[in-house]
Amino acid sequence: MDYESSSWIWDGVYCHPHLFGGLMLTAALLGLSTSYLSGIGFSSFPYMFSDLGIFPAKRRENKKRVRVYMDGCFDLMHYGHANALRQAKALGDELVVGVVSDEEIIANKGPPVLSMEERLALVSGLKWVDEVIADAPYAITEQFMNSLFNEHKIDYIIHGDDPCLLPDGTDAYALAKKAGRYKQIKRTEGVSSTDIVGRILCTTKDNEVRDNHDGSSPLPADKGISQFLPTSRRIVQFSNGKGPGPNARVVYIDGAFDLFHAGHVEILRKAKQLGDFLLVGIHTDQIVSEQRGRYYPIMHLHERSLSVLACRYVDEVIIGAPWEVSRDVITTFNISLVVHGTVAERNSSSPGGSDPYAVPKAMGIFRMLDSPKDITTTSVTKRIIANHEAYTVILSLSPPLPCGGVLKKCLSIA
Repeated sequence: MDYESSSWIWDGVYCHPHLFGGLMLTAALLGLSTSYLSGIGFSSFPYMFSDLGIFPAKRRENKKRVRVYMDGCFDLMHYGHANALRQAKALGDELVVGVVSDEEIIANKGPPVLSMEERLALVSGLKWVDEVIADAPYAITEQFMNSLFNEHKIDYIIHGDDPCLLPDGTDAYALAKKAGRYKQIKRTEGVSSTDIVGRILCTTKDNEVRDNHDGSSPLPADKGISQFLPTSRRIVQFSNGKGPGPNARVVYIDGAFDLFHAGHVEILRKAKQLGDFLLVGIHTDQIVSEQRGRYYPIMHLHERSLSVLACRYVDEVIIGAPWEVSRDVITTFNISLVVHGTVAERNSSSPGGSDPYAVPKAMGIFRMLDSPKDITTTSVTKRIIANHEAYTVILSLSPPLPCGGVLKKCLSIA
């Protein structure tokens, strides 16, 4: 029905609002559907009547935002940590993360590899994290739980489905479960901080044996191998899912990004500040091995790619980026600026070769960035090797863990 032929209805609404209000109430009581009434122009009446005072305006209630809390040591940050926090964020609207203090880690697990400052930088740099609480306790005590509920307005405490036991064998999240404010997520299989330590110690032992090998016995082949099986779904879960706008300034930075650490987070933050869209090239395992030595990378290509994708400053990654930044790469991805940090690792024995940034330099779109931190993958591995004995003792005293097998094997190589 057009507007002209139904003008009597609109005149009636404005002249006799209470009469039409009564008709609508009667229709509702009789159970007439709005789809039937829509044929004569009634479907929009409730909204109009609210303006006339017949029906009260629909209340726009501000839905309470659900705040969830997850804690951890987050030592040697990897894609398993990132995926846990991604799942935690999906259970609420705001994710608050507690980073356990160095003292608490030492008392319950042994010396951490990364300092509190470095671990805070890593957690804060994740795209799913809204707030961070430093120096969180390892165990959820009643006092701390009340602080979470009352001061930080936390609705639920979250942890993975793997057991988290205190030294006395009790459940670290027993109080949260008792309070009915506990939710559980699925643990990401195939990686753990213990597993990464195991890989590093394996390569160290393997290196020692190879250097001292006289050919009288076979070399050990029991090297730490990643059990991670990448899927397209996981990559999509970590991705922003958006490309650059038509006039976006695309900044490109590449590297190995092995054992993703605070130095990586900070250089990516600086790079993102130079444009609208940050594209990160992740070098292949072969390129990393050629440039840094046969015992690198510690993490394989897809593990490293997910770690970088989880960073809040990164918009997209090239999985398996070429060593040289060619004109084709620049044109294909519409790159406006290529940057590189001043702190970088390269095996001194690797062939010099050509400058990988020769093309962007010739085009006048290359820039060196002062690296905010001097931490490197090598410096992290040296810390682990330096604490070799401490990790050995800790593992021998701790209960068997699904992720501890690699480390136990590697500690036995001599």
